[in-house]
Amino acid sequence: MDKNKIHLKAPGNWINDPNGFIYYKGNYHLFYQYFPYAPRWGTMHWGHAVSKDLVNWEHQGVAVFPTKYEDQNGCFSGSAIERDGRLYLYYTGVHYNKINPEDIHQCLNDEFESSQIMITSEDGIHFDNFHGKKVIVPPITDEKVGDRTHARDPKVWRGKDAWYMVLGSKTPDNRGKLIFYKSEDLYDWEPINTASKESGFGWMWECPDYFETEGGKVLIISPMGFRKEAGLEENHTICMLAAFEEAACRMEMPETYQYLDYGLDLYAPQSTEDEEGRRVLAAWLRMPEAVNGKWCGMFCIPRVVEVKDGHIYFRVHPNIEKMYTRRISHASQADSAGYKVSFEIGDGETVNIGGYKISRRGRQICTDRQGVFPEHTNFRMQCATPEVKEGFHLDVYVDSNLIEVFVNNGEYVISNTVYGLTREIRAEETEKLQIDTLE
Repeated sequence: MDKNKIHLKAPGNWINDPNGFIYYKGNYHLFYQYFPYAPRWGTMHWGHAVSKDLVNWEHQGVAVFPTKYEDQNGCFSGSAIERDGRLYLYYTGVHYNKINPEDIHQCLNDEFESSQIMITSEDGIHFDNFHGKKVIVPPITDEKVGDRTHARDPKVWRGKDAWYMVLGSKTPDNRGKLIFYKSEDLYDWEPINTASKESGFGWMWECPDYFETEGGKVLIISPMGFRKEAGLEENHTICMLAAFEEAACRMEMPETYQYLDYGLDLYAPQSTEDEEGRRVLAAWLRMPEAVNGKWCGMFCIPRVVEVKDGHIYFRVHPNIEKMYTRRISHASQADSAGYKVSFEIGDGETVNIGGYKISRRGRQICTDRQGVFPEHTNFRMQCATPEVKEGFHLDVYVDSNLIEVFVNNGEYVISNTVYGLTREIRAEETEKLQIDTLE
């Protein structure tokens, strides 16, 4: 497996959603959904990685694992905050009411219940899984508040006068829903309000994230059943500018939205503030099969989220950008952590990076990964941005299993899983390409 530089990858077996992303005591901590027994989804633990710079990552092993009735069948997604030097993790514990007798890591017929649980640490490394957990929100019994089964992924933040938490859930008539809670002490939480849309936006909203930027208030959700196309993945992440009145936890959402990423492979993102106060985001890359049968799952480049003129931008974090300082003439000269290709693309032109094709059709940037992807999966082979407005400059970050195409410094991004890339780059005018790798 490639070293954990630029892209954080599974230490073996399976990872998915990023959790507990935070800058704490001089380090970035990124926890993640982790199944330590096989490269497939199963009973979730929280794996843990640490970085000084968002570039070089070190895995720390398992931080949180099932020990209670409420999390017997998994410690699912959640977030982290710091208070008075102490790290607080909030996550969804799951208890299966009906276990698959042929596979104890699977539930039958969605017969499970969800609780929200807190665990703390003095140093961000050591967690008392046997005695240090507290259930802060038991399974919801009032359907006016939320769903007993589908209420999960707590995101906690500090507001002006209190602590706030949002959960993703669903309505009785199967529309996505948010549940807002408030706390004075991080231990006792009171439900304050809910938000949903008549138009639905899928049947369940996973991994909600809300934050404010200079340009606007951003809501990110991952609706299940959002985009229905025969045989293709239906669950996707969208973002929008929302109106939020904090004291009453009243949120209004527009009909307009953007995809987080137009490759439609990224899911379940989580954001935090970096060392400089910028809003930085990580997201899980869905992969159809394990690499060499050993590991499955990785995260995208950390991205800075900015809002300008009503549009949400996802830009490469400057710590990542400054790593690509060595100019090379051929991809074979690149560091094992990958390389970056920069160019302007003309209408009708195509650049082929190791079998992954990037083209321009009018004012859209399009990609095609048929040549570097397994057959017979529910992943899309061709992707495209909406019409771009700011030009046609592309920065393409290439990893052995992930290509990220940043259009006009984050106006739009297409990120795709790939397998079997070659080290050949072909273009109609190769001299227009600039190739850089890590020192």
